Amino acid sequence: MILMVRRNIVVERLRVPSMDRQKTELVERKGIGHPDSIADGLAESMSRALSKMYIERYGRILHHNTDETQIVGGQSAPRFGGGNVLEPVYVLLVGRAVTHVGKERLPYRSTAIKAARDYLKSCCPNLDLDEDITLDCRIGQGSVDLRSVYDTQRHLANDTSFGVGYAPYSETERIVLETEKKINGPWKKKMKGVGEDVKVMGSRKRDRINLTVAAAMVSGYIPDRDHYISLVEELRDMVHDHAVKLTDREVVVDVNTADNYKRNVFYLTVTGLSMENGDDGSVGRGNRANGLITPYRPMSMEATSGKNPVTHVGKIYNLLSLRIAENIVKELGGDVEEAYVRILSQIGHPIDRPQLASAQLVVAKGASFRKVSKEVKGIVDSWLTDIGSITDMVVEGKISTF
Repeated sequence: MILMVRRNIVVERLRVPSMDRQKTELVERKGIGHPDSIADGLAESMSRALSKMYIERYGRILHHNTDETQIVGGQSAPRFGGGNVLEPVYVLLVGRAVTHVGKERLPYRSTAIKAARDYLKSCCPNLDLDEDITLDCRIGQGSVDLRSVYDTQRHLANDTSFGVGYAPYSETERIVLETEKKINGPWKKKMKGVGEDVKVMGSRKRDRINLTVAAAMVSGYIPDRDHYISLVEELRDMVHDHAVKLTDREVVVDVNTADNYKRNVFYLTVTGLSMENGDDGSVGRGNRANGLITPYRPMSMEATSGKNPVTHVGKIYNLLSLRIAENIVKELGGDVEEAYVRILSQIGHPIDRPQLASAQLVVAKGASFRKVSKEVKGIVDSWLTDIGSITDMVVEGKISTF
């Protein structure tokens, strides 16, 4: 006998213009080398490593959260052609985890530190892991109450919280996201002098998009000021040429606007990371689960990275909401212009039965809302039924949390 689960799914129509048709828009993306993004990446890499360790030993993910990781900036003295890190960056790897099972003490700290080092090696190629950074792991035993909720009833929410997602990206959002990914992706071979700490701010006023790019430059690859200026100009041209392929709107690009060449002020770093010289970072202060900071869209302030991927709804519902919204837009073709999804949990209740699952739709002209509403309820219900797939994708590294 198949037991049918009744879920509180509400679908409503939004009578507002889609984001691309609104007059103004602001979008931000903190790149992978931004200290907040590095904190997110470290937290998530540790969580994945701990999850895999628990699975290998016990066939299940035990309680843990590593979402309080903090970065304290160091001090450096960059110069054209070289420079030095004078005081290392301090990173506090902190959180809670199951540290013992029975009489067995688990290698949770060594697992976390290895994951952190591997992540830094992959995303910060100019950082000397032995000299430029200090990793201090202070992960401790978790709360007894939360662990009991987590471990004895795997699918009960361990918090009362909500997640938010929307789809599709607007033109400005897509341009901002892809700009950073291009700079820290395929363009890197051509521009080694551009570091990983890249921030892209996009603003749109009607049909004009302004992109402001802050890119930490790596001093060792830049012999003099002329080379620096040339590299900034090359980066600006590449960003502009790529952006105009994604829109018919006017695009204006500025790079490193705090520079003052007359006063010899340059955004120069030894490691390509601003955290080498005073910039701090924290989990959850940067990009949301969709990779962007979008003040014109609904957002959750929950830190997605580092939370356990089994019952922590602050993580699962943000990732789930985003996938549901994307699925709605994809499946319903031109009938739905935009979808906004919000899911609310209640601590101690099954995560696949939220207190409320809300889908708000901007429906295309001529489309039947009644028909669309029924299909959307089916999509939401299907994802909630298969909510465990989010956990699997997180552990396998198939979902980005920032």
